[in-house]
Amino acid sequence: MDIRLDGKTALVTGGTRGIGRAVTLGLARAGADVCACYRTESDAVESLARELKTTGGDHRLIKADVADPAEVTRLIEECGSAFGHLDVVVSNAGAISHIPFPDLELDEWRRIIDTNLTGAFTVTQQALPLLRPGSSLIYIGSKVAMVGLPLRAHYTASKAALVGFARTLCKELGPQGIRVNVVAPGIIDTTDLPSERTAQYQRIISLGRLGRPEEIAGVVAFLASDLASYITGETINVDGGT
Repeated sequence: MDIRLDGKTALVTGGTRGIGRAVTLGLARAGADVCACYRTESDAVESLARELKTTGGDHRLIKADVADPAEVTRLIEECGSAFGHLDVVVSNAGAISHIPFPDLELDEWRRIIDTNLTGAFTVTQQALPLLRPGSSLIYIGSKVAMVGLPLRAHYTASKAALVGFARTLCKELGPQGIRVNVVAPGIIDTTDLPSERTAQYQRIISLGRLGRPEEIAGVVAFLASDLASYITGETINVDGGT
């Protein structure tokens, strides 16, 4: 059962780096037309544009900060102008910092919440008019939401909130034929970690290795496809058995 997304259109926020980049490429290679947004210009944007040209299809890279409602409005308008509708929305854009709770300032709390949670809310709400029956909303959460982690109270809270958000939306939007799910990655190899830190992580992962961004993208593609037509309201941990 090959996962094919031919004829579907998708929006991926934070779609040019790490997990988001793998998701963008995975959906495009499965046959979807993809809009991916990014916050800042970088070599990653240019290299992704080159890769997307090799996949076929109609793909767009759009600069937009999901923490800014006005930019989200422009992003959704550009997706609507390009495709006329959306079948898949992957809310991946996120921010993180590591701060002891007593030192966590309100501005930093708001920055993380505004990007990780409010950004997902704004993108979802504004994208709703473009969604058709059979559409799939997918939020990139985190295994941290279930276990907690020191120095990340704000990040953990934002990712845990996505789980409740998705559970509620699946009940509200289910009658319209729209599915809503969360993919919760564990420790994914998206940066150059020191060897001692990698070894530390490997000891607590059942499979003995860090995950790859493509392994998250595969689950996202499945949830976006018709193979997952009866899955909604779920949080799928992709964590190697952490």
